[in-house]
Parts: sequence; structure tokens; C-alpha cells
Amino acid sequence: MHKHLLIRAALPCLLLALAVPLVAAAADSVEQRRARQDALFEEYYEAQLKAHPEMATAFGDYRYNDQLGDYSLAGAAADNERDGAFLARLKAIPVTGLPEQDRMSHQVLQRILEQHLADYGFKEYEMPVSQMSGPQTHLADLPLAVPLDSVKHYEDYIARLHQIPRVFRQTEEVLRAGKADGLMPVRFLLEKVPAQCVGVITADPFLLPIKKFPEAIPAQEQPRLRKEIVETVVKEVLPAYVEFASFISNDYAPYGRTTLAVTSLPDGEQRYLNNIHGRTTLTNVTPDQIHQIGLREIERIEKEMLEIARHEGFPDLASYRTALKNNPRYRPASPQAIVEDFRKYIAQMQPKLPELFGFIPGLPVTVEPMPDFEPGNATHYQSGTPDGSRPGRVVVAISNFEQRSTIDDEATAYHEGIPGHHMQLSVAQTLTQLPKFRRHGGNSGYVEGWALYSEQLGKEVGFYQDPASDYGRLSSELFRAVRLVVDTGIHAKGWSRDQVVEFFRKSAAVDEPTIQAETDRYIAWPAQALAYKLGQLKFLELRARARKELGRRFDIKSFHDEMLSGGVLPLDLLDARTNDWIREQQHARGGAR
Repeated sequence: MHKHLLIRAALPCLLLALAVPLVAAAADSVEQRRARQDALFEEYYEAQLKAHPEMATAFGDYRYNDQLGDYSLAGAAADNERDGAFLARLKAIPVTGLPEQDRMSHQVLQRILEQHLADYGFKEYEMPVSQMSGPQTHLADLPLAVPLDSVKHYEDYIARLHQIPRVFRQTEEVLRAGKADGLMPVRFLLEKVPAQCVGVITADPFLLPIKKFPEAIPAQEQPRLRKEIVETVVKEVLPAYVEFASFISNDYAPYGRTTLAVTSLPDGEQRYLNNIHGRTTLTNVTPDQIHQIGLREIERIEKEMLEIARHEGFPDLASYRTALKNNPRYRPASPQAIVEDFRKYIAQMQPKLPELFGFIPGLPVTVEPMPDFEPGNATHYQSGTPDGSRPGRVVVAISNFEQRSTIDDEATAYHEGIPGHHMQLSVAQTLTQLPKFRRHGGNSGYVEGWALYSEQLGKEVGFYQDPASDYGRLSSELFRAVRLVVDTGIHAKGWSRDQVVEFFRKSAAVDEPTIQAETDRYIAWPAQALAYKLGQLKFLELRARARKELGRRFDIKSFHDEMLSGGVLPLDLLDARTNDWIREQQHARGGAR
């Protein structure tokens, strides 16, 4: 028999064999499929922690505290292979008949894995360093990001210090691959990285753990631990920073691209669309549509700002802005004054939370100044552990304090602390009914959208008493609307840096140091800054929809609890979940309005 006839004869048997597992899968009971899916969720979560030890530490899981992740090309490939395998297994589990929450978890993980695979396809991993991120700043935060309350934890910390040179070597390997593939960040931003390294060397944060040992560390152990930390930092860590700074200066930054737009890179337009999707979870908007949304929002917000200006006796926005700019009351007297401002506003919001939420986790949050070696970084939040042993941290930008304004401090404090990031992430950590990957995962569209939405909640509970602070709230919102215009301006319309700065200055949304730092941020992180305003608009849309459908039965506390109780979701899944909640509320209340 000819070879092709043999194949044809065997084909029915082959198809039958292939069909057996498919039929078996379809025939599995709902409980069997739920069990398979739950096991896959747990396996995925555990694999993520093992592959990314620093993430495990951040989540309060200290099993891998003596390890740093694999930053090599092989490590990126292993991540990709693992993601592909999990996605194939996940898709093999039919969701028909599964409870809503299980179907939602299936969709969320599928989205996460598909986005990881898409990012790998664009080789995003080959550009891991910028003035905004990279091992040079990430590793410098280790002393503040790990527990140091036992001898074992100190020894884990020392073990990680020994691995820092390896992380830098692996990063250099990846950067060389990116250089060969024509995947280069912008040159003038890369030129800021060596100065960051020098700043870390000067500040030497790695010695912080030996400044004062906690009482739990026996006195007889302290000399040994101090000696090992000092020797490792001096002989291994700081020289690794010096070498990395030299590599960036001499072998990498000079080859950085000179065109700002990410669309100048290979597959540029699709790359930017992937950035938009990955960072906002929106797939149905184009850069031009986002640009237009930004322009419309700017117009709306400026009308509200004008109302405040006229109420304060000024004929137009320009004169009111000038008055605020020249008013010493809104200039911080010192870097510490900015930090204290944030502490005050977060403290005053705490007793108001019961007016906005039914469930309040109450995990601790602290406020601290930005380290000197990160002068270009923006105020941000670092999550704490679920048990509260390590509090959430609001890290406040204080560089060039004399040029800063305090009028938007109140809004930013609510954004980063409560009821913004700290509240949302604290709730997520308590959702034990959800798979672990959903309690700790995130996307910027949801996370940053909620935080920006939260800024206005201060007004709803009676804050922003000073008209200038309320103007600052609107300035904060205007700032995020401007982002829609300038991010798409840079990456889709070919704007120069000067055009971005001029547009920012004309809006008067933020002070000059922020304009400069933020402009560079959008160049380095395409589409990341779009998430805030687009996400906020989705939360506002869902709230308006719920209020309209539920009428006088609408309850703001129930709505907010619903927004947070599903964990971080892609915005379209949040939309669908909210529709289900509205129907449930209507059914429970007899459809009454």
C-alpha cells in the first residue's frame, strides 16, 4: 500500500483517538471542571511566585526571600513557555455551567496570559531599563521591601545582596539583545540612568538594615550580620552598580533611539496598540479617539475650574492661576512639609470611609519621602502585606520642593492612599473567595482608574473646603486628561518633546518639575498614562448607569463594595459584572425605582 494510503487508512482511528479526551472533557461534571480549574489557578499562582521571588515577598509570602528572579533571556523565554502551556490547559476546560465567579476567573486568567504572550511577541522584555524603572531602582528598594524581623530574614537579605551582580549581568545580556534587534529606548532618557546608579551608590540604602537592629535580633548575632552586609555591599553590590552605570554610559545609551514615538520601533503601530490594550484593557478605541476624548475632557474640566475662579472674584482662569502661583501659602516650606500634607489628608479621610464603603479592611498605610536617588520619579504607592505586618507605603515626590505647589496634595493623597490605591488593594487582599492570582493581580486601567475616581470622593464627604484645594482636585483631573492628548501626541502624531511641554504649560495642570518628569515618563512608558483617565471614565459611567437603573434604591456604599469585591478586572469584564449586579439588585428589590 502506498504511503499516502496508509495515512488515509489510519486517519479515522487517529481522529477517534483525538476525540476521546475532548468527549471526556465535555462530559466532566461541573464539580470536576471546577476542581481542575481551581487546581490550575493554584498551580499558576505558585509558578508565578517561584519564578518571581520579589513578587512573592511583596505578597507576604517569604518562602523565596533568599532569591532574586531570573532576569536573563532564558528566564523570559521560560516565562513565555510557561504562559503558553497554562493558556492551552485553561482553554481545554469548558466553562459551560460553571458559576459566574468561576467563569470570570477563567476569563481574567486567559486575558492575563494572552497579554503576556503578546508582549513577548513584541519582545517588550528586551527594553527593561529606563529612567522610570529597571534593576537600578528596583533593587535599591530591597531594604524597604523585605521583612527584617528575624535572623533568618537578615540572612535572606544577605543572600539577595550576593545575587545583585548576577541580576545586572543578566540585564546587560537582555539589553544587548534589544540593541541587536533595534529595540532601543530613547537616548536622552537612558543617559539619566547612570546618574541614578551614582545616586544609589551615594545614598547606599543597602546598609539601612544595620542602622538599627530590631529587638528580635539577638545581640550576639548582630556583629556577624553587620559584617556580612557591609562586606557584601562594599565588595559586590556597589561595584555592580558602578559596572552597570559604565555599561549604560558607554555601551548602551549612545545607541538609544532619537525618535520619541514608540511607533518608530519595529511593528510600531501595532506595538503602540498592544501597549494601549495591555495598560488600559481597552481594545475598541484608537489613538485618535483617545486624543479626542482628552480634548473634550480638558474643555469640560476647565469650565468647572472657571466657575471656582469666578467665585473667588477672578474674571478668568489665567488671573486665578497666576494668583495661586504667586501665593506663598501654596508653596511648601520644605520637603517634609509636603510629606506632612499627605499624612494630614490621609488621616482625615479615614473616619469618613464608612460613608462610602460597607467593608473597610483597615490595613495600615504610611507616608514617606521619595529617596534622593529617584528625583524624576512621581509620587506612588507600594502595597503592603495582607496581614498588615508591612504597611502600604505612599512614597511622595519632594525634589525641587521650592518649585512645587501644594494645591493638588489633597487629591493626590486620596488617590495614592485612601480611598484610592491603598483602599482598593487592601480590599483585594482580603478576597479569600477568589483565586490568589486575582487577589494580587492588576491592570492599570482598573487600578489607576479607581484611584483617579477616588479623588472626587473626598468632595462627596465634605472635603476640599479650601477653593484652591478643590481647584487642585480639578487640576489633578485635568492633568490626567492632558495625558490622553500628549501620550497619543507623542506616539501616534509625532509630537516633539517641546510640543508636549508647551501643551502642558498651557493647561497649567501641574507645576514645572512635574511637567518635565511627566513628559519623560510618557516617552518611556507608552500608553501607561492613558489608563488613569480612561479607567476613571469607566467607573463614572458604571456609577451613572447603576444610579439610573436603580433610582432611589441606589446605594453608594453597595456600589463601591461591588466595584472592589471582584478584585482587579479588565474594564469590559467589570462592565459586564456591574450589569449583572444591577439586575440582581432590581430583582431583589422587585424592580422598584
